Amino acid sequence: MSCIPLPEPEGVNGLANKIGKKGSRAPKIRNARNVRKRPVRGGRKTFGKEVENPRPPLDPWSAPYVSVIIPVMNERKTLRKVIQEAFRVHPHTEVIVVVNGSTDGSLEIARRSGAKVLVYDRPLGHDIGRSIGAREAIGNILLFIDADMVIPAGKLRAFVDAVAQGTDVALNDYSGPVNKPVVHGVVLAKHALNSLLGRSDLQGASMTAIPHAISRNALSVIGASSLSVPPLAHTVAIHEGLKVKRIIPVNVGMLNPIRAKRERTNSLEPLIVGDHLEAIQWWIRKSDSRGGYEDGARQRWMVR
Repeated sequence: MSCIPLPEPEGVNGLANKIGKKGSRAPKIRNARNVRKRPVRGGRKTFGKEVENPRPPLDPWSAPYVSVIIPVMNERKTLRKVIQEAFRVHPHTEVIVVVNGSTDGSLEIARRSGAKVLVYDRPLGHDIGRSIGAREAIGNILLFIDADMVIPAGKLRAFVDAVAQGTDVALNDYSGPVNKPVVHGVVLAKHALNSLLGRSDLQGASMTAIPHAISRNALSVIGASSLSVPPLAHTVAIHEGLKVKRIIPVNVGMLNPIRAKRERTNSLEPLIVGDHLEAIQWWIRKSDSRGGYEDGARQRWMVR
């Protein structure tokens, strides 16, 4: 399985160097527990060549039990409420906000919230924030949500509880609208992939949709990089025998704001369908040219 290299964040709120005007950074923090070297990129000057690892010490009495990961790009209107609900999921929760390419004040809201904030001045692309947040998370359970959908903590807690009780990947029991004359390509792709994987019981549930939660063990099996392509992560989880289940329905189709302009000029449908094709290709490489399905009694050699 190929790995996707992940970029380094420019800063972590309150823990690593904060970004100021013109990309300037505060001096490095001394007495760091773990320090990792970072190359200077693009000719931009820094005040130090080392940046403190933002991860707090793994003290069993203080380490978070749940890590909630929230990628953000220009979600000022909903971000504060989304973070508030995230902190209510469990008494020992860390909230990791991956702010990328935001210009609407989302960064300031995130920094005031008490969350751990990873900052990128450019957009990272679809779902890359999930991988980056997962790489920095230290909780036993990782919960993934989006910054543009306010979901009550009570519903989010159901996914955390499912993982706490032994599920490796707890999925939103949402299959998308199927009783329509024309079904959306992403909905079809989710159903088709689950059928190919021998998990028709999942219907259209997928790691593409939030909210979903995974165990620390699932993260180690799937790998943080694969989370950038959710159908691939989903496929790896099933291939490796992890316990993948639908939990409760959260109708993200109703919650997701309509972005008519984006859909006209830069629809996500081709990208997400392509993600599913990538997952299918990975599955075939791990089995055979037919994905493990029999060819019946065909005598193909007769017509070659």
